[in-house]
Amino acid sequence: MPKAKQLVRDSHNIVADMVEGMALSHPHLVLEPSERVLLHRDYVAIRERQVTLISGGGSGHEPTHAGYIGEGMLTAVVCGGVFASPSTQQVLTAIRLAAGPHGCLVIVKNYTGDRLNFGLAVEQAKAEGLKCDMVVVGEDVAVVNANAGRRGLSGTVFVHKLAGAAAKKGKDLATLVKMVNGLISESKLGTMGVAIKPCTLPGQEDTSREWGDNEMEVGLGIHGEPGVAKCEQQDVPSLCRMLVDKITDQSSVGLGLKQGS
Repeated sequence: MPKAKQLVRDSHNIVADMVEGMALSHPHLVLEPSERVLLHRDYVAIRERQVTLISGGGSGHEPTHAGYIGEGMLTAVVCGGVFASPSTQQVLTAIRLAAGPHGCLVIVKNYTGDRLNFGLAVEQAKAEGLKCDMVVVGEDVAVVNANAGRRGLSGTVFVHKLAGAAAKKGKDLATLVKMVNGLISESKLGTMGVAIKPCTLPGQEDTSREWGDNEMEVGLGIHGEPGVAKCEQQDVPSLCRMLVDKITDQSSVGLGLKQGS
């Protein structure tokens, strides 16, 4: 099977090239290159006046996460390898840089590697005397694991914005943690993915031939995890109706929203 065609210089250095390029092309960003941490250029001033927000995870989901660094949103992000969680050391470096007297909130999607590495970094930072806490976002209504919970999807971006706006208004760390945990535990946030072709990692074989020309998959994860169904590709209005119906379904999987709520 042939490799997918991609415009990259070197698949082994693709993440390092990407973060360097983002820092060079966006004047509000600065890069800590050794640990691939991107920060708001004014992060020192921001950490002195409010709770800062850190997020991150595997690369390959752009513009998430670095695309959401800004006033009233993220202060720093940690960039792991393609579809691979950043190391504990990478995350700890970000916390050391971004945490100030008001503390920092670390926002993580519900995947095992992210929870483990970010969680260990938060505990290490606390042991060093830094004020920080972590919240886990899982809002995928397609698949609910009794033990692991919902997977984290694009709804995490709404958490970035909601928590970021609250932090900019001066809300303290405990208030932000309570707000985000309330959104997740009370199922006030739900998303569902759909794709018309599978993803292909840099330097790997093209797997798109495994899907039919008129086939799509509903409910797949952000790393290509299996969805709930493959079906014939639909027009956009029909697809939107199907997704909204599933997200708001009254079952234990959906959010159980009623019309007008």
